[in-house]
Amino acid sequence: MAYSTSLTNHFLIAMPGLQDPNFARTVTYVCEHTEHGAMGIVINRPLDVTLGELFSQLEISTHIPGVRETPVYHGGPVQTDRGFVLHSAGPTFDSTLNINAEISVTTSRDVLEAIARGDGPERSLIALGYAGWGSGQLEQEMSANAWLNGPASNEIIFHMDPSARWLAAAQLLGVDLNLLSGEAGHA
Repeated sequence: MAYSTSLTNHFLIAMPGLQDPNFARTVTYVCEHTEHGAMGIVINRPLDVTLGELFSQLEISTHIPGVRETPVYHGGPVQTDRGFVLHSAGPTFDSTLNINAEISVTTSRDVLEAIARGDGPERSLIALGYAGWGSGQLEQEMSANAWLNGPASNEIIFHMDPSARWLAAAQLLGVDLNLLSGEAGHA
């Protein structure tokens, strides 16, 4: 039975007033949301780490042009030593969760090895760590107006400059975050 208010395959867009340094001005792609909690990957926080550096640590070699320069993202504050590959659906790997017909997330090394060989997913975003919420926690944050949410866009995830993703995700909903105040009003 599907969770009736699931935000799986949606963006969580941080409202301007969200001051938590882990999530201020972020867009998080929700990979799973059930009555037990939620898990997502922040898609607009590139780290000062490249895939080439990650490959060196994992002793994976590549000769595919441009792969080593691929940015690695800060996917969230949970398990920052663990890798998550958000990617276009198609091939499955040892630990792949198919989110929908177009997007999957994989946590196993074999996806990185496939990317290094040049036969990995067509599009991918590599992140260290993830964002996680316990049962009811995300719903509480939503009711406190910490987040906007709306359907995700592959274009934003895989093709847009990371610095433009926060505003672009909100614009999908017709919201201009530049016009919203971060201050709460009092009557």
